[in-house]
Amino acid sequence: MPRAALGLLEKRKVSSPTSGAKRLKLGAHMSVAGGFQNAFLAGAAAGCNCLQIFVKNQRQWNAPKLRHEQVVDYVEAARQSSLSPVVAHASYLLNLASPTAATRRRSVSALVDELRRCEALGVESLVLHPGSHLDSSLAAGVKNIAKSLNAVHNRSSGFRTRILLETTAGQGTSIGHRFEHLRDILGLVKAPGRVGVCLDTCHLFAAGYDFRSPTGYKAVMDDLERTIQLRNVHCIHVNDSKRPLGSRVDRHEHIGKGEIGARGFAHFVNDTRLIGVPMILETPKGKDDRGRDFDRMNLQRLRRLAR
Repeated sequence: MPRAALGLLEKRKVSSPTSGAKRLKLGAHMSVAGGFQNAFLAGAAAGCNCLQIFVKNQRQWNAPKLRHEQVVDYVEAARQSSLSPVVAHASYLLNLASPTAATRRRSVSALVDELRRCEALGVESLVLHPGSHLDSSLAAGVKNIAKSLNAVHNRSSGFRTRILLETTAGQGTSIGHRFEHLRDILGLVKAPGRVGVCLDTCHLFAAGYDFRSPTGYKAVMDDLERTIQLRNVHCIHVNDSKRPLGSRVDRHEHIGKGEIGARGFAHFVNDTRLIGVPMILETPKGKDDRGRDFDRMNLQRLRRLAR
């Protein structure tokens, strides 16, 4: 869970590489179609030991309130499953950075609703794309995000669910493709304990962070530590990239099959500071021509990379 992960990060050491590999948290984003419990069943079948879900339709502003039986079904499925933690991903429609006040107000209300759902289900982290500044400036967008997050926190006092700002690829006017963007947002949030960061390997690579070599990985992580600090990272999306370094195009590929390659992921799964931090696949779904499930194959590749 995020708080446990934070403690592990701060310790910086584990007893041995073998124990570290066994304690890796590897999972995938799973559909909740037909009920939240189905995500747990699909995750277990794929070999996950953690999970990411949507708590509402990610492409619609409004959704019916969670019914009592839905909450009961989720809690029971979580109780019976060994998959933990469960991370949620917020709607793609939200834009806390918008220069239009009406859009920000709508985004704040929708984000508060997602937090309520997470609270009801006991989901402790909600991943959020920071937003796009559109025809305003980067500085204005950063301020709008922080202001919006403060409004969200004011309307969700006492909630335990932490919002995780996701690193972005840098397409268009999106904010979050530099660590400094996230640093500046976090610095303006009045309740810093209620926010954190989700790294996305495809997005980092597309934004120009080259972590494929040992020296490159060290440089990226040193940069991260100087700006947003590793203790604030509570989730990692592990995706290869269809597009080259610095393309600023977000296109996910299977692990080891894209421009990043297997070596880049080996650095993450063997970094003892990241043990306990959920690493979530968002790679293409389906099966190969031999009928093998892509999620299961990608998770197996990651585990083989762990020494």
